[in-house]
Amino acid sequence: MKRGDKRYIWQHDNWPHWRYDRACLAPLLAQVHRAQGQLLGRMIDLGLDLRDQATLRVLTDDVLKTSEIEGEMLDPDSVRSSIARRLSVDIGALTPADRHVDGVVDMVLDATQKHDAPLTAERLFAWHAALFPTGYSGLSAIRVGQWRDDAQGPMQVVSGPLHRQTVHYEAPPAPQLDAEMADFLLWFNVDQQDDPLVKAGLTHLWFVTIHPFDDGNGRIARAVGDMALSRAEQSMQRYYSLSAQIQRERKTYYDRLESTQKGDLDVSDWLTWFLRCLLSAVQGTEKTLASVLAKARFWQHWAGTPLNARQIKLLNKLLDDFEGKLTSSKWATIAKCSQDTALRDISELVERGVLKKSGASGRSTSYELGVVE
Repeated sequence: MKRGDKRYIWQHDNWPHWRYDRACLAPLLAQVHRAQGQLLGRMIDLGLDLRDQATLRVLTDDVLKTSEIEGEMLDPDSVRSSIARRLSVDIGALTPADRHVDGVVDMVLDATQKHDAPLTAERLFAWHAALFPTGYSGLSAIRVGQWRDDAQGPMQVVSGPLHRQTVHYEAPPAPQLDAEMADFLLWFNVDQQDDPLVKAGLTHLWFVTIHPFDDGNGRIARAVGDMALSRAEQSMQRYYSLSAQIQRERKTYYDRLESTQKGDLDVSDWLTWFLRCLLSAVQGTEKTLASVLAKARFWQHWAGTPLNARQIKLLNKLLDDFEGKLTSSKWATIAKCSQDTALRDISELVERGVLKKSGASGRSTSYELGVVE
């Protein structure tokens, strides 16, 4: 790739002086700000305990989805337990710690809980080391807690089989990284000219364009973007997951990044997409709030009912968007108990009205939550 080609955004003479149409973005910005304000107002009315439960649910989704975007599937119970442990939220029995899960959780929480602290190279190195505690990405050894050195060639985003890969993007060469990241960090910590939501969108784009690490750049870019959003809201609690919305729009996300990184320094289209994605994330919290409130009503209703640890665990799973139908076999597998014990647990709950037989069970009997008035 020749420098004179200016194929990528970082090769332009005015890089990284972004341009965007403020007038065009103004109506969308107003919508997002209004939606954020309405959401924060609703959360304040919920009370502290329910806000903590909502935050736990959103952060769990955020950690799961930011990894899922990169094709990595984490265990939801491990993620939820790791976050609950760090936020001191009572969820009953905790899943044993998993250092890989803990690393992603630590990064996400550090970005949002300590959003007012300066973002430094050392802090980014710590996040990177937390993401890759073994020093490996898959089977490949990588430079951990330091900028990439391009020892294996230019940093490229590629897809397709090895013999005919498509290059979607090539990042700035490694010798430029110290200067590139110094500019980025100074802007992130000091610049106050942009609307804070515009700054969050530029933060995400700028970081992932520099691509300073051997791996983990997408997850760290989303964490830095969430840090910018937390600064904008001046809140340590998260009530919506931008990563979850990005995962829902994953193909568009990558297409938009690629077209922007191969364009000029006018990033109006990227910011329009980012703000619409953010608006959808904020508006999508209605489902989260409804679920948190329903769960609170459920446990309040059955507060005086004696339950064992297995029953509490499985009821919580049903309340947290359990996939598929609950059968005695699934109960036995999840609770790690015998089929007889599972049937006994279920029968007790059916007798008390906590569970009921599903009307559409098919060949095997399935169960669902009883009605709570």
